[in-house]
Amino acid sequence: MKRALRICTAVMGAATVLLSGCGEAFPPQLSAAVPATFSGDCTTLASSIRGLSGTVITASSTVADGTVLSNIAMPEHCLITGKMNERVSTVDGATYYIGFQIRLPKYWNGRFYYQANGGTDGAVSNAVGALGGGPITSALSKGFAVLSSDAGHQSQTTPFFGLDPQARIDYGYNAVAQLTPMAKNLIRQVYGKAPDRSYLGGCSNGGRHALVAATRYGDMYDGILAGAPGYNLPKAAVAQLWGVQQYATISTATKTTDTNAAGTSVTLTQPLADVSTAFTSTERSMIAAKIVGKCDALDGVTDNWVGDVAACQKTFNVNTDIPTCTSTRDGTCLTTAQKTVLINVHNGAKNTAGTALYASFPYDTGISASGWASWKFSNSTGVGRDPGATAFIFMTPPKTTDTANFLGLPFAMSFDFDVDAPKIFATSGLYTESAMSFMTPLATSQLSTLRSRGGKLLVYHGTSDPVFSFNDTVTWINKVKSDFADASSWSKLYPVPGMGHCSGGPAADQFDMIDPLVNWVEKGSSPSFVQAKARGTGTSTISGLINSEVPASWQQSRTRLLCEYPKVARYNGTGDIESSSSFTCQ
Repeated sequence: MKRALRICTAVMGAATVLLSGCGEAFPPQLSAAVPATFSGDCTTLASSIRGLSGTVITASSTVADGTVLSNIAMPEHCLITGKMNERVSTVDGATYYIGFQIRLPKYWNGRFYYQANGGTDGAVSNAVGALGGGPITSALSKGFAVLSSDAGHQSQTTPFFGLDPQARIDYGYNAVAQLTPMAKNLIRQVYGKAPDRSYLGGCSNGGRHALVAATRYGDMYDGILAGAPGYNLPKAAVAQLWGVQQYATISTATKTTDTNAAGTSVTLTQPLADVSTAFTSTERSMIAAKIVGKCDALDGVTDNWVGDVAACQKTFNVNTDIPTCTSTRDGTCLTTAQKTVLINVHNGAKNTAGTALYASFPYDTGISASGWASWKFSNSTGVGRDPGATAFIFMTPPKTTDTANFLGLPFAMSFDFDVDAPKIFATSGLYTESAMSFMTPLATSQLSTLRSRGGKLLVYHGTSDPVFSFNDTVTWINKVKSDFADASSWSKLYPVPGMGHCSGGPAADQFDMIDPLVNWVEKGSSPSFVQAKARGTGTSTISGLINSEVPASWQQSRTRLLCEYPKVARYNGTGDIESSSSFTCQ
């Protein structure tokens, strides 16, 4: 007699999972990485590595123990540089390739870390894997093999690579697909074995890369770390241009010159609003103070910090909590027109029919920070940021004329949200993928590959981020939860109250999420919270590690818990208000 085959089925959210045996744990618990060492000569690696398809190793060398990169002392390691898939574009005649560097520690922990970089890429940053404001550690210093790339183009300050269809796709998602197997093969040749565990992390556009990888390449990675993930980046860029036009209505000065793509000052044919005058730093500090005054105690203690940002949105009201100017602007009030613009920007960009073009933003204390002003007023009018990216990378077909004299502010002011905004969804001729296809993650249901193999996903986002909306990330994680009933067992979001874009603002923005992710992936230790520390004046003597926007009333090394969304760090009722030990995630 034949034995009947037993098949057990587990239904979790939208996903149906077949288990190999009744009672078997799902998802599987991944084993820990096993360390290895490299005792050879780094300088000979360039000539000894073989079989990397489409890849040229350009150099290899030894970096001494204690060398400081990104303010962190690194262990002795091999530095390898190279490029993949070099070609000459038939569209713009430019030469393109995927440039990279890999840093391989002599004493390797058995793990690979893909460092996804920010902005529009275009340059190979030092492959150290540092994350968190004022980083105090990095993947390389922990013993990871780390890769960094330019995502397939060699232009960090200009967006004109968007004229080439393949460069667009490489930037959007294909560079990760090309580099990952190459890097693992290279690592295998150096150490005698492939990585036991692979991780990918980044912030901003790097966070977008992370979510794209989580949905497209879940079979290649065990752990994903996504910071401030601009997963709707083309929409966010359009929203920035919409903001420029909003701010222009209340600006008090004009600009007569602008900077072209070559960095040369050019006289405008017609003066345009200087949007940086829409809200002065004094006015923004006043707004932040009013938010604190209304929302400070919502987390159980008055400590000049808004911990419960969600509750604050129901409590704070621009019209009633901010004084209305009865005469000239003096920093203690806002005009009626300023209030209208403030409300419009926080409600989110819309076209003339009132259709939302991007998410809303929460009212938060980071509006006082210099980074908030930079993103809203400077980056939204500069050639290399939102105007240029929208014109040449995200719109289809891209702007193809007068690239040498392309100006940021005039483009932002003339952008038509009824006619031009839909072009981020368009395809045309050579451009067979829209920006909203090549730049964004696949459907959240595609996370099933990462989930089913035991992979984990950590996301963090500053609630005061002025360019990639925290509310948009909440929408994304809520969609994950609606798709998978067990979502919190393998994916988590950690809000960082007060933090701006990736770092800065009145926040505890110094934290390490690499160790929590590794412990979750390899030991099954689920991180219910992450420890974070402020880095105010006096907390470090190293340039770049001080956050001058930490309030003077705080202990400059104040600690806080970053809680898994939607929980909030609430005061226990007793204890030092400067210490995270006095708070509990509830």
